[in-house]
Amino acid sequence: MPVSIIIPAHNEEKVIVAALTALLPGIADGSIEVVVVCNGCIDNTAGVAAAVHPSIICLETPVASKARALNLGDHAAKWSPRIYQDADVVLSLDSVAMIAGALQQGPQLAAAPAMRMEYHDASWAVRSYYELWQQLPYVREGMIGSGVYALSEQGRRRFDSFPDVIADDGYIRALFRPHERLLVENSWSSVRAPVNLGGLIAIKTRSRRGRYELAKKNPELMKNEEKSYGKALLPLVGSISLWPKIAVYFYVNMAARILAGFHSAGEGNTTWERDETSRDSQLRQKNNNGEMV
Repeated sequence: MPVSIIIPAHNEEKVIVAALTALLPGIADGSIEVVVVCNGCIDNTAGVAAAVHPSIICLETPVASKARALNLGDHAAKWSPRIYQDADVVLSLDSVAMIAGALQQGPQLAAAPAMRMEYHDASWAVRSYYELWQQLPYVREGMIGSGVYALSEQGRRRFDSFPDVIADDGYIRALFRPHERLLVENSWSSVRAPVNLGGLIAIKTRSRRGRYELAKKNPELMKNEEKSYGKALLPLVGSISLWPKIAVYFYVNMAARILAGFHSAGEGNTTWERDETSRDSQLRQKNNNGEMV
């Protein structure tokens, strides 16, 4: 079944080939429409993306805004279901088919793959954080951290346009009640972990700022986002072997909470902000192997 994939990209020439190459068979046979929206780029993201296959729709805007990029991509895309994918994430072709099939079958309106974390170059502390984080119930429910979410045609009608918010994925997740969301079994996206705690804290600070902003701008949606971090950790505290990882988890979250508090969440600054260590790690691996991984 045909599916449209929208990939907003801001200075992603280091990594976008990996995302597009994984989709190449579907792009070539016409079963997948890919729209790459290069926004505010000062590198060669557009040229790199366009060179992968002539069927890739490559749009450019001088404005560095993920929300604007998503809306431009949505306007250009023809098909449903629609998959929205971060440029630094790799989504397998089989996963695309499973996600699209699940949404076509219903009754869920929104879906996401599981996250497969790649730890190349990542420190022990980063590994420890994610190994614990992925065991938490609200993470295992899906639509968190995978860098990919998908909407059926009916699901996409739930809102008009993507709002100018930090956490577009959090906004989409909160639009749907738990029974309307689906973690598609046996589907996955490959996410490169940050190399060090600095990169991880940057990611988590932005995530927390996004939650603060959503709670301020869209308080009516937060009833669909029930997260009790303390209760989620309680079943794990009894395992002494996990205590070092729990310590890392609390340290990262406390640092992110403090740093997010210094920003006025929801008051401007919804432009791109991200960890660069994972991108540099992937580029180094590409150069060492002589190919994009």
